[in-house]
Amino acid sequence: MHTLEDIIPPSRRKEPTSLNNRPDGRESRSRSRFPFATIFVVILIIAASVGALFYFSNAKVEITPNTISVAVQSSFTANKSTSGLPFEIITAEKIATQSVAGSGTKTVTSSASGTITIYNTQTKTQQLIANTRFATAAGLIFRIHSAVSIPGGTSAKPGSITATVFADQAGASYNVAPTSFTIPGFAGTPQASQVYARSSSAMTGGASGTMPVVDSAIETKTRNALITALGPDLIASIKDKIPAGFVLVPGSATTTYQELASAPSGTTGQVEVKEQGTVTAVVFPNTALAKAIALSVAELSYHGEPLTLPSVDKLSLTVTGGIPDPNATSFSFFLSGTAPLIYTVDPVHIAAAIAGETRSAAEVALTNYPEVKRAIIILRPFWRQTFPQDPSSISVVVVGNDGKLDR
Repeated sequence: MHTLEDIIPPSRRKEPTSLNNRPDGRESRSRSRFPFATIFVVILIIAASVGALFYFSNAKVEITPNTISVAVQSSFTANKSTSGLPFEIITAEKIATQSVAGSGTKTVTSSASGTITIYNTQTKTQQLIANTRFATAAGLIFRIHSAVSIPGGTSAKPGSITATVFADQAGASYNVAPTSFTIPGFAGTPQASQVYARSSSAMTGGASGTMPVVDSAIETKTRNALITALGPDLIASIKDKIPAGFVLVPGSATTTYQELASAPSGTTGQVEVKEQGTVTAVVFPNTALAKAIALSVAELSYHGEPLTLPSVDKLSLTVTGGIPDPNATSFSFFLSGTAPLIYTVDPVHIAAAIAGETRSAAEVALTNYPEVKRAIIILRPFWRQTFPQDPSSISVVVVGNDGKLDR
């Protein structure tokens, strides 16, 4: 019996092909490759994540300061010193003018006058007799009508008093703007540079010759309108003069008005009616007043911690005898109303207190500070549970009514 293999010639027979042999004679290596690239990417992602955690790591505490509100009904005495409750006197002046139709003319002769502040940088008191002359840089002479005594002082803090001076001659040329004065009688002596004067407002009232006049009823109505217009301007001006860190309590300012001499207007037949307003106020350092208020409240457990007054709108100051003059060394007043007080947080002090502490220890330490109402501790990365040893590496943020103050 013949098979198919027997029938096919040997030259045409095909050798069995192994599955492991390729047609070209090379061995086919079907080996599975190890995923090195995938593992490298995974490791890279992990390393970047850990690096980012460390890069953005921080130690931070957000402090909400303690705030209290107290009722005030007490008398206080302020002094011109750097201790206790200091005070300062500030002033602002404005002149309002309005042109009105004249009703005739009159002949006048009057001398200008005004207020000056006389300074003394000598350590001894300086006496000035009545009629002592004061000269402007232009040579205009003014005199005091009464003797004065200027207390001694220093170059940095001269002694001073205020006095009224009167022009030597009549005329509008003596209605000079605020300026400096020397004392001609001291020429050639050391006192020439040690005793001097300055004016903070214009000299007024000087006139000579024929002047236009205004009907009295019209003038009165005009001056009342000028006073009304001056009010808001004076308030804005005095607020602009409050030194940084000081507060102006309602009731601690007084406003006076002075009729200035009318003058011919640039328009024929018109007269310029002038009114001058002067506001004088007492201002106090914010922190000093806040501390004085806290000390005056007996039921408040206060031990001298720094405080600030975020607002004085609900306080009212009453003074007997009016606002003191610029030379006063003390000032007594009564304060009533409600005072909001915010404890002052010292970020540097807080950072030093929690440096090197664990989260739980820092939480306990912060409860011992009366100025801290609430503290939020933020430590990153999440596994970090201890603050850095270096206080400068700790960020302390005070969150208050006025926003955030970063350390």
